[in-house]
Amino acid sequence: MVRTETQPAQVCRLCGERSRLIAGWLGLCARCLRERRERALSLADEAHTRSRRLFDLPERPPQAEDGRRCGACVQDCRIGEGQRGFCGLREVRQGRLHHRAGTRQDGLLHWYRDALPTNCVADPFCSGHTQRGKHNLAVFYASCTIDCLFCQNHQYREGDPDQGDLVSAQALADVADERTHCVCFFGGDPASQMGHALAVGRRLAERGVAVCWETNGTARPALMDEALDLALATGGCVKIDLKARDDGLHRALTGASNRHTLENVARAAARFGERPNPPPLVVSTLLVPGYVDAEEVGRIARYVAEQNPAVPYVLLGFAPHFLFPDLPRTSVRHAEAAEAAAHRAGLSRVRVGNRHLLSRAY
Repeated sequence: MVRTETQPAQVCRLCGERSRLIAGWLGLCARCLRERRERALSLADEAHTRSRRLFDLPERPPQAEDGRRCGACVQDCRIGEGQRGFCGLREVRQGRLHHRAGTRQDGLLHWYRDALPTNCVADPFCSGHTQRGKHNLAVFYASCTIDCLFCQNHQYREGDPDQGDLVSAQALADVADERTHCVCFFGGDPASQMGHALAVGRRLAERGVAVCWETNGTARPALMDEALDLALATGGCVKIDLKARDDGLHRALTGASNRHTLENVARAAARFGERPNPPPLVVSTLLVPGYVDAEEVGRIARYVAEQNPAVPYVLLGFAPHFLFPDLPRTSVRHAEAAEAAAHRAGLSRVRVGNRHLLSRAY
């Protein structure tokens, strides 16, 4: 639900601060998340537990002592008999790991044709920017590896692989035609269905389609290496959303560590020289009011610049969604301060995307 810019102030449950830049569902200010981390993260875990219960999803990654390890993403689920993995797509039956979706045979998704140029995070850095008259095959995976409390595509949580229409890799690749310039795997997140996405990508690469990814970067690094291979070979790119540099803040906002995301950014940046243009890697960050401020953006940008200062960095305006409906839209002042911080950190290709969302709220 989206509300107006004049919502009442919320209260931090630890320090008692009142502010319109505190999300009521989380009930924590950014300062307490940094300075009182242990207690703050305990409360943040409670917020994620409540969010998962809304959709009957596993409340936390299972860690059964005798469970079967999935290992596909940062959650590193060890799934016991009768349990589901955090993404909801893996479960153990009679001692065997069963994939409800995400294999070459079955993808839980929907797709559509998006006329180019589109509102891609990587635009105008990507090859599709100049392909008027062609389209992007947009593939939305209805599952995710993390639990963003501000998710702007939260409706995917209502999907059920046992009742929904599953699409094979071959069937999806076959919808491409002579006007298909690129494919973009997003969601939700493709990290939760990498087996399917990689199979589709390989088929489309053989047809000359540019293969792109828009992801939270939590997939196992070996899988992300394969995704980058396809992007480099076809003129596509990997767009990684690095939501916070501080791991505690990242965990509070998303329910997961950022360690795989940081590693995948570094691994992709190290291969930047293989094809500098169009850039194989683009990093983005959502400017969540009250949490992802200019200081945090500076930390993110410094990390990216340490890998390669030529990596494009896109700052995205926040709009109130899902469980953060009481936060305002990102302000112009916030966006401009973040942009300046990214430049000071050493990045040379910084832009603010979706400027139409920016407000004067704070």
